[in-house]
Amino acid sequence: MEQWRAGKVIENRHWNERLCSLRVDVELPKFKAGQFTRIGLPDGETMLARAYSLVNSPGEPYAEFYFNKVPDGPLSSRLHQLKAGDTLYLSATVAGFLTLAELPECQHLWMLATGTALGPFLSILKTEEVWQRMDKVILVHGVRSLDELTYQELIQDLTKRYPEQFVTIAAITREQVSGCLQQRIPDAIRSGDLERAAGMVLDPALAHVMICGSPAMVEDSMTALKEKGLRKHRRREPGHISVEIYK
Repeated sequence: MEQWRAGKVIENRHWNERLCSLRVDVELPKFKAGQFTRIGLPDGETMLARAYSLVNSPGEPYAEFYFNKVPDGPLSSRLHQLKAGDTLYLSATVAGFLTLAELPECQHLWMLATGTALGPFLSILKTEEVWQRMDKVILVHGVRSLDELTYQELIQDLTKRYPEQFVTIAAITREQVSGCLQQRIPDAIRSGDLERAAGMVLDPALAHVMICGSPAMVEDSMTALKEKGLRKHRRREPGHISVEIYK
């Protein structure tokens, strides 16, 4: 039976009418940056729960989750309404393989995310390990509109701290914004616009790509990357692409 730990909401930040970040005071199990756990709220005699990635790094004193309020979503609608001091529950178990420990040796780490799938990458970016291991880190965030381009304060702080290592690229599909790509990430890979924006190529000899997003985005990005000579990474067969699908 799944074990649950009670936590108290510290803050519920609403980025816009749909996107929220919850900070929770809770005793977290040991985890690796990039992993996920399950959040639950009581629903009668059962627990209404689903998996969410941890945005916080292992060294931070709270849990943080970045999520999208789904229309008529039974859990996300309730999470959206939580206030400081409210109680929610976290699973005592963490899981997930989108972590630095699972990566082969590489010099350039590309992180491709859409929407709230940015979360696990933020957790990784807040660790010292990623900056010690990688020569370059390229974060690509695909969204529909400018108001979905969240966590900019954190991203700008990382850019200032690691100016020679960190490259950030925004891809906004439904608005034309100066300095941003205006196409889906898979299309930007195929057109070469992503590499031009990054100022470097997706070289299989140097690069590893972590992808986190919707099933369609992950599949299309993998197809585009395979056309450039990259292949999926497996423990028994090292490659260049690691994925996690957000549903």
